Amino acid sequence: MKRKNWLRWTAVVILLVASVIMIFNNQIKSYLVNTYHPQVSRQSIKKNESKKGNYDFSNVKDLNLQTVAKNRANKQNVHIIGTIAIPDIDMSIPIAKGVDNNTLALAAGTMREDQKMGKGNYALAGHNMAHGSKILFSPLYYHAKVGQKVYLTDLDKVYTYKITQRKFIDADRVDVVNDTKKPIITLITCDATGARRLMIRGKLVKTQKFKNAPAKVQKALSSKYTNQ
Repeated sequence: MKRKNWLRWTAVVILLVASVIMIFNNQIKSYLVNTYHPQVSRQSIKKNESKKGNYDFSNVKDLNLQTVAKNRANKQNVHIIGTIAIPDIDMSIPIAKGVDNNTLALAAGTMREDQKMGKGNYALAGHNMAHGSKILFSPLYYHAKVGQKVYLTDLDKVYTYKITQRKFIDADRVDVVNDTKKPIITLITCDATGARRLMIRGKLVKTQKFKNAPAKVQKALSSKYTNQ
């Protein structure tokens, strides 16, 4: 009799926990991303730049709670190589190598192995969490506009780009990731439905030493990330 009661209460507790997780799914997911604040230095960036990234975008899954929780537990496999910030839309998140699920759950991911900040086409992918979220590349969808400044840093230099294009493209437009002669930036995220992609493009307008960048730019690139 006691065993039956124990089993009954165990089942009730499991159902309650499952219900709480379902109700607060987005909040828990947001918390796991929001509290990811890696310690980044020029030394760690240099070390991570020599590591290999996974560039098979076809295996990327939607950012559900299970994916975030799993990849937060494997955060040591996210190879941070810099930061991207757009102060006008209050966005500042880490940049990591590759576009595997682990990387994109916590950072913006580089879309080619040979990318260099300030050279050619520097292409980044990031998730759009929708519903007005401020997590990852969500602010691009809601607030990015032509004329805004995009800042990249490897903590050695700051690369300033100016947004010149905001365009929705088909999901299979892999050509937008190809390298270019002129230094540009390409930012890719999903649209509200997930069926198409939003592409933000900009041109390089300035390169300077990190220590010479304006204080507000340094703060945007090195203070707390704005995933929240």
